[in-house]
Formats: sequence, C-alpha cells, structure tokens
Amino acid sequence: MKILGVESRSTLHSWKSKAKARQQIKLGRDTLERISYVLGIYKAINILLPIAERADRWMHAPNDAPIFGGKSALDRLTSGNVSDLFIVRQYLDAERG
Repeated sequence: MKILGVESRSTLHSWKSKAKARQQIKLGRDTLERISYVLGIYKAINILLPIAERADRWMHAPNDAPIFGGKSALDRLTSGNVSDLFIVRQYLDAERG
C-alpha cells in the first residue's frame, strides 16, 4: 500500500473488486507514476538478477550502496515517497548500464 501511495485498505479492495469485475478503475496521476516506477524496477531487477530467488533476496537484504544507507531496497521503496521509487529505479537502470 505504501509503494502505491494508498491510504486505506478500502481503496485497495475497491480496485481489486473492480478489476475482478473487469470494471474501469480511475487512478490518479501520482498512482500511475508509482505504478510506472514499480514496473521499471521489476523489469530492471529481473534483467540484473533473472533468478527470482536472487532478486527477492536482493530486495530484502541490507545494501551498502550510498542510496540505501545499509537498509534494503524494499525499506527504501516502502518509505511512502514517490521520489524513493524514482531513486531506486534510477539506481537499477544505472547498474544495467
């Protein structure tokens, strides 16, 4: 929920029920931006670490890179700030080259 910037569980449940019913879901610009970053992060991490278990470990493991400050990528992503999604995406894109 924090990654998507969702404040309440009812919003998330509403999205899920509409998706199941194949109804249109109206998302705000902030949410769409967050989804874009998440998809970019997913793509980059799967290119860098194509074995799912390694990618999962990397997301959860403490990281010595300066942008993580010893915390995991997931810690940074769940801060609630859209800028943190951008920074992690930018980091992974730079690692890809």
